[in-house]
Amino acid sequence: MPDTALSPERRLVTAIPGPRSLELHARKEAAVSSGIGVMLPVYAVAAGGGVLVDVDGNSLIDLGSGIAVTTVGNAHPRVAAAVARQAQAFTHTCFMVTPYDGYVEVCEALNRLTPGDHEKRSALFNSGAEAVENAVKIARTHTRRQAVVVFDHAYHGRTNLTMAMTAKNMPYKHGFGPFANEVYRAPMSYPFRDEGLSGPAAAARAIDVIDKQVGAGNLAAVVIEPIQGEGGFVAPAPGFLPVLAQWCSDNGVVFVADEVQTGFARTGDLFACDHEGVVPDLVVTAKGIAGGLPLAAVTGRAEIMDAPHAGGLGGTYGGNPVACAAALAVIETIEADGLVARAAAIGARLTERLTAIQARDPRLGDVRGRGAMIAVELVDPATGEPDAELTRRVATAAHAQGLVVLSCGTWGNVLRFLPPLDITDALLDEAFDVLAAIFEETR
Repeated sequence: MPDTALSPERRLVTAIPGPRSLELHARKEAAVSSGIGVMLPVYAVAAGGGVLVDVDGNSLIDLGSGIAVTTVGNAHPRVAAAVARQAQAFTHTCFMVTPYDGYVEVCEALNRLTPGDHEKRSALFNSGAEAVENAVKIARTHTRRQAVVVFDHAYHGRTNLTMAMTAKNMPYKHGFGPFANEVYRAPMSYPFRDEGLSGPAAAARAIDVIDKQVGAGNLAAVVIEPIQGEGGFVAPAPGFLPVLAQWCSDNGVVFVADEVQTGFARTGDLFACDHEGVVPDLVVTAKGIAGGLPLAAVTGRAEIMDAPHAGGLGGTYGGNPVACAAALAVIETIEADGLVARAAAIGARLTERLTAIQARDPRLGDVRGRGAMIAVELVDPATGEPDAELTRRVATAAHAQGLVVLSCGTWGNVLRFLPPLDITDALLDEAFDVLAAIFEETR
């Protein structure tokens, strides 16, 4: 057995991936659909405190958090204890058959924590995509309209409807059509590529497209990520979201914030919409909500959430009692351990390190994001064109040196950093020392 001790350090005892990981990966390729890709084939045996230990005994610095899921850390003691207690009591009854208090308590917490002080209701589901799809169902029922507007560079999931809502073809949509109809796309505010266009001006541009191509009278919902995730951590210019939300309010359109990746302290606010005081009609959450267990939610205005008929929402596993117990422990941890402030401090540290590299290396075209959700867009400095090949080389080198780093972006040219909030400053500094050296070596 490898050493699974979780000391907060980067430790490389084999090449990455090591021989036991390679053995497991060969078994994966023989047993698992080839449609399930793997970015970094190191097979984990333990994780926590900002590190991931693999079957070969290597300890890697985790800058991905399982794609923004393990925000409070892997197997946080509060979460692990809550899960164990609930699993010993019962693992499932189906809330729609014989309900339980954990589901109600999670909904109460979401109603309290999400933006706005209006009366709210919540419903629980399994995944971000499922919750987005249910938000659309709820909005359509409430408005008695069909059309849905989403944005350039958006990612909302892999179900048929959410693939239609997602902008990027490969790998999310290619070959899987036809997709759901009545989904329309508007231009996003993308400050790095908008040549000085202000947030309100970018919102006016989007609204003009919506008016011309859809018409407010046909529109059930505008669905937007307050900071785009897979699309490249695109943070819209100040004023974009408030203007868009106000237009929705003025026209009876449901404004849906997809906070699947940005929610639960990730951005240095509890929710990304809090940054500009935007109050969505519906908020979609998942990922960081339950510390790694599958749980998602739609929370919003009572009159909208109550529009569907009884039995119209739900699912066998939605709001599973073990996942609910984990979510309550995650919320307690965020509040008790000051993790909103910790995310903001991580963001400041990462931004400082990346802008220092950018000052020496013009291939780092843009450093952006908020809190522990920071990215760098890599470009050809002569043209400003996206440089996906450089992004691939930097990520590959980082993996080889024991950093779990993710890429994203419509053009595949963005490196994103989503460390767990229990990571130490020392690990962050070491990780970015390694990255700085990699950028020097790839010149």
